[in-house]
Amino acid sequence: MSKELASIDQEVTILTKKLEGLKKEIGKVIIGQEETIEQLLITFLAGGHALLEGVPGLAKTLLIRTLAHAIDLKFKRIQFTPDLMPSDIIGTEILEEDHSTGKKFFKFNKGPIFANIILADEINRTPPKTQAALLEAMQEFEVTYSGKTYVLDRPFFILATQNPIEQSGTFVLPEAQQDRFLLYIKIKYPTASEETTVLKKTTGTQKVSLSKVISEENIIRLQDLVREVPISDHLIELVSNLVRDTRPETSTDPYVKEWVSWGAGPRAGQAMILTAKARALLHARLAVTPEDLKHVALPVLRHRIILNFRAEAEGITTDNVTQQLIKTIFNTN
Repeated sequence: MSKELASIDQEVTILTKKLEGLKKEIGKVIIGQEETIEQLLITFLAGGHALLEGVPGLAKTLLIRTLAHAIDLKFKRIQFTPDLMPSDIIGTEILEEDHSTGKKFFKFNKGPIFANIILADEINRTPPKTQAALLEAMQEFEVTYSGKTYVLDRPFFILATQNPIEQSGTFVLPEAQQDRFLLYIKIKYPTASEETTVLKKTTGTQKVSLSKVISEENIIRLQDLVREVPISDHLIELVSNLVRDTRPETSTDPYVKEWVSWGAGPRAGQAMILTAKARALLHARLAVTPEDLKHVALPVLRHRIILNFRAEAEGITTDNVTQQLIKTIFNTN
């Protein structure tokens, strides 16, 4: 092994130990939810944003707050409501006076978007105009106000939550905006033993103190290392085949032709490869495996495949379609 590779390997070991420490800190507050926590960390390592969906009471907001408290980054929470305006997110200009000269001038007062970790709580409760205010920030890592562009601090993550069971007074995220989220994470109910532990820990006098175990520099370096993780041409071809097979017009799978209206675009393939690299690094590996790709396929594709009315009537989900394609693509190679 060359000195350069040995140095990188040592660096990966040190940084992945910090990630293990981060998991332990989160575990002090959040019981179970290992898969959800892993997918959130994959989002961080890949430098993207995540949309979390779960019924009330599954600790979506608590999970994100706990994650933010264990990382040495600026954190802001935005509670999305029907009357929230874009300026409430981006910021606004205020008129100020220079007391030494008496001259008045406009000063841009930055909104909560100017942080490293943004919790967009119940994002589907605000109108499309306000939802769209996040688009430029999510894609370009900058915002524009009155013709002037303001660059956001890096690293920058938007973690949005939504409730799937209360549709009254909500505004469904447009497909174009959903596509900006790297992963669409669905939070499941806890197991019986996990729920018992939650009840014991949250109804007593015990207070948990969290330590900041990973820094801004660590996160940025990990994001750089993720892109250096190698993936074979064969696996890239499998990803391309999987994404192309989600499109009815090019798919050879009758299951897709029957249930899918629109398939995933090229961004899905990019997201799948990048998150698979992040998962490999999270597990202290410097190579992507087929298992990495299988694990990230569902959260990558579930918001990028649009089903037809017949599928919805029959209870077919995008996860069903993706699982069928995984079985077809990966088991025949």
